[in-house]
Amino acid sequence: MTGEIIRVGVCGAAGRMGRTVVTAIAGADGLDLVTAIDTQEVGKDAGFLAGIGHIGVDICRDLLTALRETRTDVMVDFSLPDAVMDNAATALRAGVATVIGTTGLSQSDLEELDRLARQKNLGVFVAPNFAIGAVLLMQFAAQAARYMPDVEIIELHHENKLDSPSGTALLTAQKIGQARHQARVRPQPAPANTVQKAEGARGARDHKTCDVPVHSVRLPGFVAHQEVIFGGIGQTLTLRHDSMDRTSFMPGVILAVRRIGSLPGLTVGLENLLDLSG
Repeated sequence: MTGEIIRVGVCGAAGRMGRTVVTAIAGADGLDLVTAIDTQEVGKDAGFLAGIGHIGVDICRDLLTALRETRTDVMVDFSLPDAVMDNAATALRAGVATVIGTTGLSQSDLEELDRLARQKNLGVFVAPNFAIGAVLLMQFAAQAARYMPDVEIIELHHENKLDSPSGTALLTAQKIGQARHQARVRPQPAPANTVQKAEGARGARDHKTCDVPVHSVRLPGFVAHQEVIFGGIGQTLTLRHDSMDRTSFMPGVILAVRRIGSLPGLTVGLENLLDLSG
């Protein structure tokens, strides 16, 4: 990083999450918002768009030029799933560490980002959810799965979320699957004569990794919410996390921006930046 102040760029700065990130970066000690990139609202002051007034950083379209001209240290990307891979690759090739909140990256994408990051001795950080409460929910769910292996997940998001299930739900399901495997416990098998009168009624399942049903809800009024429901003989256990506002993600984003300089290569998951050993 260049000195004590971390120079930060925000990609997707005109979107709802991007505007929240602009506000958080602009108000954080030790961070300097130096550029804002988007294909929308080009030329407008990013601070005005975010509702914090004039900050002297206009939205620009050309990512590579913006990063180089402003000598950006870290790029935060909350753009669109079909653009995030190109954005991250461009940033890493330009020598800029990258924090990614946009979901939709495949395993091969992650492997390519790790390769590019290590080639440049830079860090790239990816998290399906930056809310600390959501990370704790995943940890608790993995613990519970060792003793109550029968479980289903319901995730609820705003109507404009493009991917289903959410990255958080998929990661939660994977952690549950890993915990069940380590504890050598299995859920109750479904009855052989089970009938689904509508396809997908029992949720989506990734049979290769975890076989945990995931149900996705997309409705106006939600931001980001997840329920993990465990069932046992004569009892149920429900874990739930609710993000009522996008500001809930900002402490995690700020933490990742501050830590990415000491994390070469790919890091996936906010839990890797938190001390959860206690």
